[in-house]
Amino acid sequence: MIFERKNVDNDKLVSFYKALLWPRMIEEKMLILLRQGRIGKWFSGIGQEAIAVGSTLAMQPSEYILPMHRNLGVFTTRDIPLSKLMAQWQGKASGFTKGRDRSFHFGTQEYKIIGMISHLGPQMALADGIALADVLGGQKKATLVYTGEGGTSEGDFHEALNVASVWNLPVIFLIENNGYGLSTPVNEQYKCEKLSDRAIGYGIEGRTIDGNNVLEVYNTINEIANDIRQNPKPVLLECMTFRMRGHEEASGTKYVPQHLFDEWKENDPLTNFEKFLLDEGALTYDQIEVTRRGYTALIDIEIEKVFSEPDIVPDLDTELKDMYKPFNLPTFQPSNKSKTNKRYIDAISDGLRQGMKKHDKLVLMGQDIAEYGGAFKITQGFVEEFGRERVRNTPICESGIVGAAMGLSINGYKSVVEMQFADFVTCAFNQIINNLAKTHYRWDEAVDVVVRMPTGAGTGAGPFHSQSNEAWFTKTPGLKVVYPAFPSDAKGLLLAAIEDPNPVIYFEHKYLYRSISEDIADDEYTIEIGKARVVREGTQASIITYGLGVHWALDYAKHHSDRSVEIVDLRSLQPWDKEAVEASVKKTGRALILHEDTLTNGFGGEIAAHLAEHCFTYLDAPVMRCASLDTAIPMNKALEDQFLAKARLEEMMEKLLRY
Repeated sequence: MIFERKNVDNDKLVSFYKALLWPRMIEEKMLILLRQGRIGKWFSGIGQEAIAVGSTLAMQPSEYILPMHRNLGVFTTRDIPLSKLMAQWQGKASGFTKGRDRSFHFGTQEYKIIGMISHLGPQMALADGIALADVLGGQKKATLVYTGEGGTSEGDFHEALNVASVWNLPVIFLIENNGYGLSTPVNEQYKCEKLSDRAIGYGIEGRTIDGNNVLEVYNTINEIANDIRQNPKPVLLECMTFRMRGHEEASGTKYVPQHLFDEWKENDPLTNFEKFLLDEGALTYDQIEVTRRGYTALIDIEIEKVFSEPDIVPDLDTELKDMYKPFNLPTFQPSNKSKTNKRYIDAISDGLRQGMKKHDKLVLMGQDIAEYGGAFKITQGFVEEFGRERVRNTPICESGIVGAAMGLSINGYKSVVEMQFADFVTCAFNQIINNLAKTHYRWDEAVDVVVRMPTGAGTGAGPFHSQSNEAWFTKTPGLKVVYPAFPSDAKGLLLAAIEDPNPVIYFEHKYLYRSISEDIADDEYTIEIGKARVVREGTQASIITYGLGVHWALDYAKHHSDRSVEIVDLRSLQPWDKEAVEASVKKTGRALILHEDTLTNGFGGEIAAHLAEHCFTYLDAPVMRCASLDTAIPMNKALEDQFLAKARLEEMMEKLLRY
């Protein structure tokens, strides 16, 4: 192993050595504690420290690093106290996630580190968003994100590289190639000779270096970072190393040939660097001994301090409240009485435009939303008004873009992402369900992202452009879900969603875009998320509904004027207005829950269960549901009409009223 010190003086070399030694000694202590049964799990990075330490030393303290679970050296080199890390590993209240997550599954704005989640890959798109915020803000910074060689097979890897390439984002994508994904060797993971060669396909630079040489890692990252801070562009860097222990300690290493251990032991990053410093006269054996004794004492003190901390006492209110960032938006009315008749689609466009004017750090992203104006022309004219930096066409990579939106939020921006059709959100499911929804609960970080979801049937668009998929999200804590039925609500709820620092899934029905209109305020206003509205008073029965279902219910009431039917428009599905629904049902004694989604596991089942539990003594009939068929949505008009809940509304209301 050849070390090139370049312009690094002896004092700095010794500081590099100490930065390498510190995580190694912590890990050795963790293995002892594991054998003693004092800790339950450990992912060892022994033998890979040079990558984490060398790269972190090369980054500026204000620049974000997104590491993996074998990168203890990132956290220690950023000077996070061991007691704080130990509290995290032991699930103590003083840990970064307050006992809610383990290992390095957390982020910290104080140290500019954004940890991973167990699903490999999503952090790479977050790095894109963080870097985009720096570019938009004129900050000459680089962002460093890690993945393993196994993670390069994930779609998230390719989406993130492609987005960074197309948008010229200053991101260093660092691959720790340690030879194995748990037990799967590289020859079963990829065919190319070097993973850095994949950079060619994205038109970016790719390099492969010795990941066990701390100076080579430091010098390379330092050179790349200095370059891309001034000339934003992504770089793919493959660092060759080896995992000297199991994927985690319980899995062992029996699947690894002994000769590989023998070869890589000779390339140990700590012992080789130590020998180099001794040969250079920068370090003495006495200094090594003194440093090790000091570290041993400090490790024992810091660890025992955490073991003596009390166990967490669960508090129900705290757990429930921490799922969302606390936010009480005072609803505000328009400042003047000026109104204009607007279609549903115009109201959404109006809300977006006013949000963009109010928040200069609000970015819109989606396929074809720039000059083309989006598939439904909602953002037509926005590029001319706000510029292409803030109204961004994206590649077709929903996961990468939702991840980038979260990265923007982490770095101080807001974003609204347009799914071209709500059906396509499946490609971003992991980012929404596991990243956006869980982040505040895990480490108190706001996720200021709105995902617009053009949804619903009625246009003969078939099974891939017409689904009602709101129930996928209403059962996911951490998300807010809104579903306006009228232009006025569409604008007010969208502006409220933009203000809210929590992730909001905003459903907008395609059939309503150009089919309904009303006079709405020209000025900005908001409608509180979580508040229903009674759109028609009645005494005989309540129809609880939302979206297009509201209009089906109104049409029913119009054609049955002899019946006193109350119609409650939920407007928001998570949270939903239990008080308003209960009040209506207690008043009428009968409830029909109507929605466009399929019957089985549709959101109506949740409302029905709630009413059965809380309003049973007020009911004069069973709570009934009217929903679409439990099939995929057909394209043919006659088949679609049969599929939709509207086809059974008359029958279900007759059944309810006759009971």
